[in-house]
Amino acid sequence: MLALRLTRSARPAVQLRRLLVATASAGTGFLLLSTLGHALSHPGTTAGSALRLAWCTVPLAATVHFALAVARTDPGTRPRPGLAAIGLGPARLMAISATTTALSTAVGSMLALLLFLHLRGDLTGMPFDGAAASFLAADLPLPLPAALTLLALTPAAASLAVALTLRPRDTRLAANSRGTGLALRRFTTTTKLQETFGAYGRFGSRQSRRGAAEPSGEGDTGPARHTAALRAAGPALVGAGAPAPAGATHSPAPAGGPREAALAAPDTTPPNPPRPNPTTLPWGAALLAAGLAVEAYASHSPGHHLSLPGGPTGPAAVLVGWTLTAIGLAVAGPSLTHLCGRLLQSARPGALRLLAGRGLMEEASRIGAPLGILCAVASGAYTLAVLYDPADSSFGPLTTLGATLVAGCSLATLLTAAVEARQARAGTTAALLRLGAPSTALRSAAALRAGALAALFVPLTLTVAALAALPLTP
Repeated sequence: MLALRLTRSARPAVQLRRLLVATASAGTGFLLLSTLGHALSHPGTTAGSALRLAWCTVPLAATVHFALAVARTDPGTRPRPGLAAIGLGPARLMAISATTTALSTAVGSMLALLLFLHLRGDLTGMPFDGAAASFLAADLPLPLPAALTLLALTPAAASLAVALTLRPRDTRLAANSRGTGLALRRFTTTTKLQETFGAYGRFGSRQSRRGAAEPSGEGDTGPARHTAALRAAGPALVGAGAPAPAGATHSPAPAGGPREAALAAPDTTPPNPPRPNPTTLPWGAALLAAGLAVEAYASHSPGHHLSLPGGPTGPAAVLVGWTLTAIGLAVAGPSLTHLCGRLLQSARPGALRLLAGRGLMEEASRIGAPLGILCAVASGAYTLAVLYDPADSSFGPLTTLGATLVAGCSLATLLTAAVEARQARAGTTAALLRLGAPSTALRSAAALRAGALAALFVPLTLTVAALAALPLTP
């Protein structure tokens, strides 16, 4: 009941995303039911029906990935302070999110069943003069248990993926390790203590006066200049989450009352660690090379063919090679996005390039994988256009439905990930606006991020598409 209330009370944008999930689930369910109809009408071709079912795993995976992205951006199931007091802890919110995803995908599966039965003529007669009877087995009874089993694949896979991704993780081990490291630092640093940037700002003049009375060695620029340099470098150190320089030391407690001693005391709270650099580029490159090699091998292996759903036939290893290529691009996507952010900040960057580059580095783990999958879909579409002629009559409607479903889910997943990244940096955007940053600068930074990603991923997509289609062209 709580999941239904949260679903009903969501904003229109959230409802639109859930409606898109239901539509994708309906398309996937219809493809699965069409595979069942082909198996019923062709009982002697078991291998062909199994290969058609294997092709349906591609839109199924695209639908599950899109449903997972929508669940991650759902504001109704986001942890907020005070919810645990009324019984809505992380585990309960995860269960609500998985239930909401199951409801959306189940609605789509039921719509697919109704459409399938309508096209078969089981509800109101045969529509379209029986044009769909050839691949829906309209003259044979439909086994309802098999149909329901196929329709349950999408809700089960989507809800399971959401539950595994959004499951609560125990962070006590990481907290204990950080606490142990902090205790070791407190135990070992008995004479040289680490100060924060605020301590430098408040007591820099006092340290300068104290250091001016002490002699400085050869090449020493003086404590006053050193303090000024630390004061100037403080915002950069705080923004990067790095510790203070090793030379930033001070004498034990300064002279004054308890208020001055408390203000001068070092900040012992550990800094926020920066987001780790993704290191998945070698694995992604290896998978990409393996996929291209499998597709090259498929061009020299005649006799092993499989049919697209309702369309032409092609080498059976193409599906395996394209899957490896898609996984490789998805694995390498975060590292490539992080690299793109680093390149934006190279060669004396200004404030705009720094803002855009840091934004890409923070968003690499969110938008990198969907961007890589979209590149894989684009390269696969190019390969499909090279291999098969769309004007051919054998290019059936189910093939068009499957290709449209995969491409639409990939694009919608990327846009949803962009929405999630925008929600994650909402606090930073509000802070910049409060500090006086113009809104045009934020929009220019967003446009710069998009242009940098296009400059990197568009040539990569064209290169992968050309390499994938080269061994398959006659």
